[in-house]
Amino acid sequence: MLSTVFSLALLPLLAAANPQYGYGYGPAPGPSSSAAAPAPSAPASTSSQVNINVAPDGNFVFSPANVTASNGTLVTFFFPNGGIAHSVTQGDFSNPCQPIAAQNGVNGFDSGLQQGVQFTLNVTNDQIPIYFFCKQQTHCGLGMVGSINAPSTGNTFDAWQAAAVKVGANEQNLQDNGPVIGGIGAVATAAPAASGSSGSGSGSGSGSGGGNGAMGLAASSAVAALVGLGMAMVLA
Repeated sequence: MLSTVFSLALLPLLAAANPQYGYGYGPAPGPSSSAAAPAPSAPASTSSQVNINVAPDGNFVFSPANVTASNGTLVTFFFPNGGIAHSVTQGDFSNPCQPIAAQNGVNGFDSGLQQGVQFTLNVTNDQIPIYFFCKQQTHCGLGMVGSINAPSTGNTFDAWQAAAVKVGANEQNLQDNGPVIGGIGAVATAAPAASGSSGSGSGSGSGSGGGNGAMGLAASSAVAALVGLGMAMVLA
């Protein structure tokens, strides 16, 4: 009789110490999973700062691809870190998918092939259109081009993109020699810089796990004490 009463008294504490049996103070732990890291995303643009995503969601595009920016506006490109390098290379409307030729000794800007960085241009002449493209193999021919201050008629962004797509598979492979500082109509004053990263907020999960562990430890200690008491009662 004494052993039966003792066993019934022991059951709740065993359940508390071992919630996987279905009687714990919370749900049974499920399989662990790792949430996919969000793709890098440019913040919203302002009147003096235009932000552009490079290859968002793995698509070979710039977003937005055609922007308007007055003199002194900064245009920053946010590159993903997804395994494929891209570039922001200044181009020539009349010769799509090729770097613009130097003018008066000034070369066009070029970020070089990059991942996980930011590349910023300062608009210096808002009276001329500025065309750019990605020089990664085949990307320009797939339509990965963009423009700043392109006109609404004539040499429009749509015409620039159509010309690039027309090049298609005949796109010439371009050698990457790294960033080129400078530019015509918009100037890159510095090489690309690494993008900042923020914490994942894992502290909450760790705190929850610690709380469950403490509860299990306390319950296990109580079980041990009760077992000792029961043994003493039996031997008395």
